[in-house]
Amino acid sequence: MQARTAMFARTGGPEVIEWHTVDVPAPGAGEVTLRQTAVGLNYIDTYHRGGIYPVELPSGLGLEAAGIIEAVGEGVEGLAAGDRVATFGPARGAYADVRNVAASSLFKLPDNISDEIAAAALLKGCTTEFLVERCARVQPGQAVLVHAAAGGVGLLLVQWLKAVGATVIGTVSSEAKAALARQAGADHIVFYTREDTAKRVRELTGGAGVRVVFDGVGLDTWEASLDSTGKRGLIVSYGNASAPVTGISLGVLATKGSLYNTRPTLFDYYTDPAERAAGAARLWEMIGSGKVKVTIGQTYPLEQAAQAHRDLESRATSGSTLLVP
Repeated sequence: MQARTAMFARTGGPEVIEWHTVDVPAPGAGEVTLRQTAVGLNYIDTYHRGGIYPVELPSGLGLEAAGIIEAVGEGVEGLAAGDRVATFGPARGAYADVRNVAASSLFKLPDNISDEIAAAALLKGCTTEFLVERCARVQPGQAVLVHAAAGGVGLLLVQWLKAVGATVIGTVSSEAKAALARQAGADHIVFYTREDTAKRVRELTGGAGVRVVFDGVGLDTWEASLDSTGKRGLIVSYGNASAPVTGISLGVLATKGSLYNTRPTLFDYYTDPAERAAGAARLWEMIGSGKVKVTIGQTYPLEQAAQAHRDLESRATSGSTLLVP
């Protein structure tokens, strides 16, 4: 069996993504052969490609995908040919039409979750679940700030936070993105391109600041996050869409009001099988109940992944992005 797969042999811009035809062997012990029907695009893909998160080269690309199992290897239990499944890694290589995947990295899909929704939501949705419920532990009535509130994770965060009873302030760059964030449930919108974010947040919170900031942007929003957070509040720095935050003295957390800061990653919150199963089940529950709706903002043919990366990094996308084999 042959497959088309993306590789990169050097780090850099989207132009380093190359497509190859490769042979796919029979699945080894603990593996399945997965024919992928939808692939999710995530900012972490650009971190791998660009070298922000170093990987051994040459490397495959992409973490998130959904599809149908075609064959199972020795020792695989609980999965069979024909099962619909999804994965968010940690193994890279999701930018492919067929590949062998470790069975332990797969989640079975409920009948009410389509392949497209799974590929658009699994990584971002599980990220949202752990950020809100297990990392920040947001409580009803708390005011929170979500940067890039119309992005893939941003829209899910807004909805999830509203479902748990928070007051949500979202930052966006345009009226179109503001409409998406409001539709998701944002109580207040800040246009970071033309407003002083922290000043506006303080106005909206009667000077107190927010209890939690969810910041997936990084360097460009770090100062605004510091100045928007109330005393003993928490900044959850979960991404580097602009650039990583570096060279920061911990003393600034004291001068800004005894703040807390954490830099969590998904895989540290989805370590053992029980934890993984519970987190995914919570995501499917939130989607199935209608409390969280997944917005697929744009779809690209799989081999146009480089253009999808360009659009993502230029903030020309909204919601989740799919690559379709």
